Amino acid sequence: MDIDIDVGDILSAVGERAGTSVNTTHRQCTIKIKNNSSDYKLMDPRNYTYSGSCKKPLPATISVSSSGTGLFIKAPHTASGSVGVFTYDLYQNSTKQNRGKMAVMFSNPFDFNLYSNWFAVGVFDMNKQCDYDLYNEMYYNEVNGFVRSEAKCGSLTYTSEGVTIRATMSDSYQPVIKVQLSDD
Repeated sequence: MDIDIDVGDILSAVGERAGTSVNTTHRQCTIKIKNNSSDYKLMDPRNYTYSGSCKKPLPATISVSSSGTGLFIKAPHTASGSVGVFTYDLYQNSTKQNRGKMAVMFSNPFDFNLYSNWFAVGVFDMNKQCDYDLYNEMYYNEVNGFVRSEAKCGSLTYTSEGVTIRATMSDSYQPVIKVQLSDD
């Protein structure tokens, strides 16, 4: 007698019994940004998705003492994750100048048997493009101008250009990345 067992069906059934829904194949990464700076606002967001797409765009501007959210999702009906990078210009109100680009890299893979959730934050020069090269640099290269970690290892803190960026990423199929900008 052959028994065909689908782990996804089992987890969904367990989730339904517990009153929750468990979808082990859906990947999405929710971004929550809080600007606690008294002098900087975040402007002109850009994003690059290596895998998936941006479902809910990041706000065009996140002013002083404001917050914003975005959502990146995997491509439907594919064995892929939600992976990419986004940037914001760091506009200093007191000087009326852009002082650099805040960048956040995220990787929420499809296959947790081979990969894990990773994230990175940093500040780059204004000429840095938000593209594959930036994603590749923040995911693979030696840490220079940013900090990187697996989600399960805790929070990140990066200080540069008069600002401190703190970030966390939950270690789950559908993680939330929380980014907090404050004055240094």
